[in-house]
Amino acid sequence: MDDAVDFIAETYALEAGPWTATPVTRGALGQIWKLSGNGSSWAIKELLFGCDEAQIGREAALRQAAENLGIASPRLIPDRHGAYVSRLPPALGGSCIKLYDWIDGTAADVSDPDVLDWVGRAMALLHEAGEGASEAPNSWYEQCPRDADWKGLHKKIHQAGLPWSEALGQFIDTSAAELAQWVTPAGPHGLVTSHLDLQPQNVLVGPNGPVLLDWDNAGPVSAERELARAVYVWAGHNHADLDSARRLVRSYRSTGGRAAIKGPQSFSMLFATDLNYIYVQAECAIDPGVTAAQREFASNQVVASLRSLPDPAAISQLAEAVESVW
Repeated sequence: MDDAVDFIAETYALEAGPWTATPVTRGALGQIWKLSGNGSSWAIKELLFGCDEAQIGREAALRQAAENLGIASPRLIPDRHGAYVSRLPPALGGSCIKLYDWIDGTAADVSDPDVLDWVGRAMALLHEAGEGASEAPNSWYEQCPRDADWKGLHKKIHQAGLPWSEALGQFIDTSAAELAQWVTPAGPHGLVTSHLDLQPQNVLVGPNGPVLLDWDNAGPVSAERELARAVYVWAGHNHADLDSARRLVRSYRSTGGRAAIKGPQSFSMLFATDLNYIYVQAECAIDPGVTAAQREFASNQVVASLRSLPDPAAISQLAEAVESVW
């Protein structure tokens, strides 16, 4: 990325250098870099698997609508041609890049009542900003791999000799089908355009309060299912603090949020995304068309994800705890 900083500075009409790019964190879709120079800092998101310009348009529109309602987030900066995504020349790697404000802050504390209140309010405001979606949610949130898909993938993983092949096989023979039974398409009612990834690692607490990051997945979703997934990840996953879960839902409802969790079926999005994530990361781990670093990242993600799958019994308990919250 150091070789590309001058190109980026010119593309986004930044001040003259010198600029430096420092790697910060790697996510499923891209690498975050901190671009620094002349007393200013910006965040570069390098998209490692290409980009969908229509999706980036949804991101920009929702982020602006949410900001108008009071949700703080880094600005998505257009380049000097007005585009929200640019592409590096092939000689510089050819990646798609986006530029954002750099945000200084600390990781969100899931045990902080004020943070939980903010999460509930933010989700209600997101659902207000994106009310009335008519497009069906992406299949990532509505479907999951079938048994034949898993078995075909596992055969390839086994042939590749990856050390977690046996663990994946055990998962396919046990948990995969149990979790998949809860994955169903959402109905046409109660759909909103929303963030779709409001989890602790996407919230920084800055000097003026929490800031919501990583809007890449913005799109249509069942408000009920997005709320359920947020309750699960913010309340402690399978070891949920039920008081924290109730607090988040109470904040959501008191801010005007209309969705309600009605049982384990409300967690369909959670089950679908976890199953799909393991599947695509396992595919990436044996993909000769990506870099060795990307395959290693994917392999590590599979191992971590197999250890942290949602437990249907814990989900049932969590659903029961929040169903009656007004």
